[in-house]
Amino acid sequence: MRLAGMAPAGVAGADDNAAAMPYYIPMKPTSEGVWQGDNPMRFSLPLVILQICLVIAVTRSLAFALRPLRQPRVIAEIIGGVLLGPSALGRSKVFLHNVFPRESLTVLDTLANIGLLFFLFLVGLELDPASLRRTGHRALAIAVVGISFPFSLGVGSSLVVRAAITPDAPRGPLIVFMGVALSITAFPVLARILAELKLLTTELGRMAMSAAAVNDITAWILLALAIALSGSGSPFVSIYVFLSGAAFVGLATLLVRPLLRYMARRSPDGEPVKESFVCGTMAIVLGAGLVTDTIGIHALFGAFVIGVLVPKEGAFAGALTDKIEDLVSSLFLPLYFVSSGLKTNVATISGAKSWGLLVLVITTACVGKIGGTVLTSLLMRVPVREAVALGLMMNTKGLVELIVLNIGRDRNVLNEEAFAIMVLMCLVTTFLTTPAISAVYRPARQQVSYTHRTVERDDADADSELRVLACFHGSRGIPTLINLVEASRGTRRSKLTMYAMHLVELSERSSAISMVQRARRNGMPFSSRRGRKGGAGGEEVQVAFEAFQRLSTVTVKPMTAISDLATIHEDIISSAVHKRAALIVLPFHKMLCHDGTTVASVGRAYHHVNVRVLRKAPCSVAVLVDRALGGMSQVSAPDVSYTVLMLFFGGPDDREALAYAVRMAEHPGIALTVACFTAAAAAAKQPGAADELAAMDEEAIQKHTVPGASVKYEEVVARERQEVASAIKALGKGKNLVVTGRSARAAPLVDKSDCPELGPVGSYLATAEFSATASVLVVQRYDRRSDPSSERAATDEDVEDAMVRAPMPSPAYTPNTASPAEQISPDAGEAGT
Repeated sequence: MRLAGMAPAGVAGADDNAAAMPYYIPMKPTSEGVWQGDNPMRFSLPLVILQICLVIAVTRSLAFALRPLRQPRVIAEIIGGVLLGPSALGRSKVFLHNVFPRESLTVLDTLANIGLLFFLFLVGLELDPASLRRTGHRALAIAVVGISFPFSLGVGSSLVVRAAITPDAPRGPLIVFMGVALSITAFPVLARILAELKLLTTELGRMAMSAAAVNDITAWILLALAIALSGSGSPFVSIYVFLSGAAFVGLATLLVRPLLRYMARRSPDGEPVKESFVCGTMAIVLGAGLVTDTIGIHALFGAFVIGVLVPKEGAFAGALTDKIEDLVSSLFLPLYFVSSGLKTNVATISGAKSWGLLVLVITTACVGKIGGTVLTSLLMRVPVREAVALGLMMNTKGLVELIVLNIGRDRNVLNEEAFAIMVLMCLVTTFLTTPAISAVYRPARQQVSYTHRTVERDDADADSELRVLACFHGSRGIPTLINLVEASRGTRRSKLTMYAMHLVELSERSSAISMVQRARRNGMPFSSRRGRKGGAGGEEVQVAFEAFQRLSTVTVKPMTAISDLATIHEDIISSAVHKRAALIVLPFHKMLCHDGTTVASVGRAYHHVNVRVLRKAPCSVAVLVDRALGGMSQVSAPDVSYTVLMLFFGGPDDREALAYAVRMAEHPGIALTVACFTAAAAAAKQPGAADELAAMDEEAIQKHTVPGASVKYEEVVARERQEVASAIKALGKGKNLVVTGRSARAAPLVDKSDCPELGPVGSYLATAEFSATASVLVVQRYDRRSDPSSERAATDEDVEDAMVRAPMPSPAYTPNTASPAEQISPDAGEAGT
């Protein structure tokens, strides 16, 4: 029987005298089953399946538990790995020998490193060398000092650690490994933390991300140097290793990069990437890993370099990310944290000396990184609070530091105690980053006072500028959005400004970081490169908005909101305040066919986003139910020819909808029909309602429905629900757009609706029963009672009314009692006056 090699150094249960331990028998891959008398846990395949399932269950449970603390998932994965190791569950020999026996660790480590290999390739995909050349002088200075200062302090700490607990460790490699570990900033982890704190697109967030990108590249260069120095041969061998690594980078740039560019050119947007290209790239990644491992650096270095060399423009990089990241990040990468956790024994940190060294290392890391960044920021005239926050951001640790520490452990540069101290330092510094930034830097919400929060205005302000914040999920709704805004521009002297906001969900996926970089680089909205929800790439979306602005008198200012869907409504609301928008246009969360049937849904999470915005909006809001207004392409201004139906039942929302519809009627290509349901409104009138409401409705009708070529007024005599529905269905035939108020004074036209945010009439218009081909615009007028910045607080009756009843005239909603959302600052667009 063939015997396997000895246990790898540093694994759980391995002592320093592992060389004297006997060889162990390797495990067979599969068993013959329990009915044949085999124990599946003594075979590698069923055992590794159990290990993977256990790791996923533990890490995901911890991530869910830590979510209220707004901690990144890497924290849960590090803690999960430590808990499964000898520090917690692994203290039980029964658990350790049955779930993570010594003979299974080679398979586990191999799978973990394969996953890590491709993950580092994805990390390289996220870094754009071209963007590094555009790094500002302040971010560059912060990055340089943020690396050199903690690295210098790490030299002193490494000497203390070596004298105290690792006297046999080689001095040079230990200095470099500890210096690199203390000076690293985790680029993906920092992006997630900034997104959680709504700082990702602020000037401070941009500076931090730019500095972290430079830091990341420098850290890999230093890591290559540390690996080269950690060899056991002569100093000349280390020089040969480092020079060979530099030669590999040069040859890869000259030989591999043209091939990758060829693949990228042959992968146009909107078309699937060839399977041969994906397979070839993955083979190149593995080959590069083999070469760098042969050189003596590490296989991860080769994968990272190939990722950096992949062209970032076009669909090729996105397709590679889509093919690889889910399997790697969700399945294989957590194994690396467990592999690291099995080497971490917190019990080795015992006694005053060990705990003192832990405090020393944590203090050195914080003082070096935070102190160096703060001093440099102050010299660059950054305010004190922002400088301190920037220092805390740059002190974020993550996966790259664990890689450094694990390589140092495998090469016997760090012993078990030093390794545990450094892992705990990584965990503590990253865990404290989010609460520390929240405590130190909480920018006060900019109090923006503006008058025009509605479309309906007094005669004196009739010619004032109309600002619309139009949101969209993907490329499918852009033609309808552009056609709607073009139809709304009117012919008044006032101009229409459109802020087009692309709503992008920030998930744990690394590709979200790439989207952040694209938004920051060009300031334009972009569609998800994933074909499931869009279809067009970012370049096509950019061309659509640029063409619309050139061919229209509408001013278009693109924006991007990148956030978790649970809080993205805060971005919408704060952007509307910052841009002084009078109307927010939200996309309906369902994609509908002409007959009203649902083609697809972007998810209930977007439904909740709309509900939250309607509840807390600082201006009027309109929900757009898209049935391809004007077709599936943009309609040029001279070719606009729409028939619009306005359903008027009375109430403030209907008056706002009427004002918007009348503004559309000013366009020469728009024919508007105003249908007034007076009988239905009277039937739905609440007892004791003020007569002045009816007077205000009558005044609005008289003001806006002056007989003209483009406005037609009709009174509809329909009282019962069925009569109203039949009348609406008849009026909607042949119309392109139907406009109505959200809180129309009408009885609900459907027995049950899963979209009550559209109101009693809008809910019916979004169903298949309303078989017209018209798109629907449901308008809610601004109500200061729902605005958190309003001085008037909603009463208990208002809150109860908003929560238990369908929307009725002058609805009141639950006020926002949470802290104000942080303002985001997109690249494009002016604040206005």
